[in-house]
Amino acid sequence: MKSKIFLYLFIFASMIALYLFVSSNNKVNDLDKRMVNQKLQIEALRDSLLEKEMTVLDMQYFSLENNDDALAYYDHLNINDPSRYIADKLLETNETKGDNPLVPYAGMENDFKINKIKILNHKWIVADFSDGTFWGELILKYELKDDLGVDFTLLDHLLYTRSN
Repeated sequence: MKSKIFLYLFIFASMIALYLFVSSNNKVNDLDKRMVNQKLQIEALRDSLLEKEMTVLDMQYFSLENNDDALAYYDHLNINDPSRYIADKLLETNETKGDNPLVPYAGMENDFKINKIKILNHKWIVADFSDGTFWGELILKYELKDDLGVDFTLLDHLLYTRSN
């Protein structure tokens, strides 16, 4: 009788051990699959991030901040951020009552004001303007003088038309 109990106990313990072995093996396989999937996702995200970084670098190509030759024109002026200074001076033209004097159109819904500015180099700016409903773009020439005054000259402009 005692030997049968030990036999049943041994068989029961063996079945538990077999179950634990199979169960842990399945968990290990599942974790391996998840790890491989995560590695693939990480690689895809790295590729996507690299692609976005390249896009940003391409977009920054025409930018005063990244053009050492153009920035050299302002070394003697002791301005920490020439782009920000020039953009601020351009935005000051919005403070006049009525339309911005650099925008050659009369506002239809409201006054035309400059919204976005892209300083290309030490001579040119591309700017966006809007009155809230209508919008357009400007190409400006500018000159930052030694007395820190900035002169803006309109080179070209366009106004987008609404298409209904």
